Amino acid sequence: MSAEPRLTGRVVLPGDPGYDDAREVYNARFSRRPSAIVFCQDAQDVANAVRWATARDAEIRARSGRHCYEGFSVVDAGLVIDVSDLRSVRVDRERGVAVVGAGADLITVYDALGQVGVTLPAGSCPTVGIAGLTLGGGFGLLSRALGLTCDSLLAVEMVTADGEVIRADEREHQDLLWACQGGGGGNFGVVTSFTFKTHPVSEVSIFRISWPWGELPSVLEAWQAFAPITDERLTCILKLTAMSSGEISCVGQMLGTGEDLNRTIQPLLSMRAAAPVNVSIETMPHLNAVGQLGGIGGDPDRWTVHQHQAQASFKNASAYAYERFGAEAIAALTAELSRAPSARCLVQLDAYGGAVGRIAPDATAFPHRHAMWSLQYQAYWTAAAEEKENVAWVERARRAMLPHTRGAYINYIDAELEDWLTAYYGANLARLSAIKAMYDPREVFRFPRSIPRSLPEAAGASGSSGAPDTPNIV
Repeated sequence: MSAEPRLTGRVVLPGDPGYDDAREVYNARFSRRPSAIVFCQDAQDVANAVRWATARDAEIRARSGRHCYEGFSVVDAGLVIDVSDLRSVRVDRERGVAVVGAGADLITVYDALGQVGVTLPAGSCPTVGIAGLTLGGGFGLLSRALGLTCDSLLAVEMVTADGEVIRADEREHQDLLWACQGGGGGNFGVVTSFTFKTHPVSEVSIFRISWPWGELPSVLEAWQAFAPITDERLTCILKLTAMSSGEISCVGQMLGTGEDLNRTIQPLLSMRAAAPVNVSIETMPHLNAVGQLGGIGGDPDRWTVHQHQAQASFKNASAYAYERFGAEAIAALTAELSRAPSARCLVQLDAYGGAVGRIAPDATAFPHRHAMWSLQYQAYWTAAAEEKENVAWVERARRAMLPHTRGAYINYIDAELEDWLTAYYGANLARLSAIKAMYDPREVFRFPRSIPRSLPEAAGASGSSGAPDTPNIV
């Protein structure tokens, strides 16, 4: 007889000291009470946890950085498999690769790689986990130059639904590696480490421009004609905050000198109809820029980063633009921002193009290669009484823009999104579902937005409404 599966690693149960901290996630809207949380120290701990849960038919949630927007990395009365203690970063400078533990947060990764003069194209928030970011695609301020985070992914070590530890790379389990390049976290197994191709980096230049809020239509018109098609060394984002904030802004990063950057962003600086009120351009080592853009300061020797970011209450949703916004779309966006409930509401536009768009939509699981930019609708609040109106505003803004957008980004997961399978995965959905059926036929890894092993007829028939196969950049 085989031995009864047991949990190994650091196990936290209800009533234990630290349980409330252990079950906490970044979004304070969600408070769930797992039956157990296991902080795994190696892949075998993860395998034991999967076997323990399946023997009891317990729901499983895999967790790394705790940043899931809808709190899906915790579950009532189930098991949370937390990999945040798997934080090692090993760099092979000769081969140009790094092996990164699935629990490492971005600042840990950036710091370790930066010590040897290399980096990954990843996100800006210091405490986001490398696992969720990579598995969903991974956009950041190096994306137009170097691609999404998943485009640098060479291999994963993963614990499967059977509790087996496998490696997926270009030689074995190639389909699983493909699925891990944008197919979303928690769908196929629990990743314990990633192998990435690294990229040499030295100095970069960063900028911030702000304008009065009333210039929003002119600024958006100029930004959309510039940001997705400019020098691909530059990635920038446009932050359209609520009217009550008084201003809108654009920030970005370029692999180049300050002179290069100043010359490149002239279309944003020389608009007759919208003069900026503030412009800053700085050149610095990449690691310093990581800290400055991540809100922890530009001096790595003085960084103070807690393992998990302090909670905030927020609601996010997303969409993609595949063509420039006309007057009707710009007016709709302006109208929604003019009646936002607080100054902490915004719509953020992340410029795509460049290296992101040079990869075919079916070459990885990430389908939105030919989008011009993504939109992220965001609202933050403090008092519980403010939640309802802020959540309603995000949904209202998203719906107002539906005639002008399509699809959505899995890393900006949204519990209210309709037709979410097609929105997130487009024409790649059928292949992802087949891979799910192959590696997790019993749907051991299931949650409210997990990929099913079989598709509803409507979803399986076509993914074309989520992401077109051809670019539409004008």
